[in-house]
Amino acid sequence: MIISSRTEEDCRSACAQLNERSTSTNSAVTHEEVAARYVVGDCSSRSGCEALADEVSNLTGGCLDVLVNNAGCAWGEDLNRESGRMNWGWDKVLDLNVKAPFYLSRSCLPMLTKDKDSISRIINIGSVAGIVPQEAPTHAYDTSKAAIHHLTKKLSADFAPRGITVNCVAPGFVPTRMSKGLGNYASMEKLANMSPLGRLGEEEDMVGPVVFFSSRAGEWCTGVIMNVDGGVVGGMRIPLESLDQ
Repeated sequence: MIISSRTEEDCRSACAQLNERSTSTNSAVTHEEVAARYVVGDCSSRSGCEALADEVSNLTGGCLDVLVNNAGCAWGEDLNRESGRMNWGWDKVLDLNVKAPFYLSRSCLPMLTKDKDSISRIINIGSVAGIVPQEAPTHAYDTSKAAIHHLTKKLSADFAPRGITVNCVAPGFVPTRMSKGLGNYASMEKLANMSPLGRLGEEEDMVGPVVFFSSRAGEWCTGVIMNVDGGVVGGMRIPLESLDQ
C-alpha cells in the first residue's frame, strides 16, 4: 500500500496508523508484508500527478493493482458576496476534485494495464452532493462531484478493454476536517437526522464499498456510482404534508 499527501507529516502519521492497525488485527502476517509506504505529492496540477505516478512506479516496479482517487477539497461563497476569491475557489476545487483523478488515472495507466486474466481497479470518491445539490453555497464542490461521477462512467468504458474497472463511492455526511464547514449551515445532529438510518457516516462505512470494488466480488462491476449515505438519496421522499400547508 502506498499513500500520498502534500506534507510528509500527514503521510507519516497516516502510515503509522495504518501499520499499527494492520499488525494488531492480523497476527499471521509480518510488518514487512503489510507496511504502508508513502510518497509526498501534490495532485493539484498535471505535472504533480505525473510526478507522483513516476514515484509510485519506481517503488512498485511498474505494477499497480488498485488506485483510489481520494484527494479533494471544498470551497463555498454566498452568491451575493464579492470577496474576489471566486475564480480562485472554483479553480482550486475543480483542479483537485476533477482534473487530478483524470490526470492521475491517465498517468497510472501503464501500471494498471494487465493481461486479460487480471483486473485492476480505479476507485474514485464522489459525494451525494454530486447527485442532489446541498442547501449551501458549495456550487463548485457539488458541481465537481457530479463531474467525477460522470468521469467515472466515461473512463469505465475507455479502460475496460485494458482490464481496468472504474467505479465510484459517493459518501453522505461523514464528520471530517473538510465537512466541518457545513456546521455553518446545519448542526451535525440535524444532518444525522436527515438519514433514514438516523446517524452520520463513519470511517468504517467507507471501507466496505472500497474493499468490494477492489475484490473479486466487485470484478464484474464498472461504471458504478455507489451511494454510501445511510439512505439520504435512495430513501428520499416527496414531502406531501408540507405541500398542503
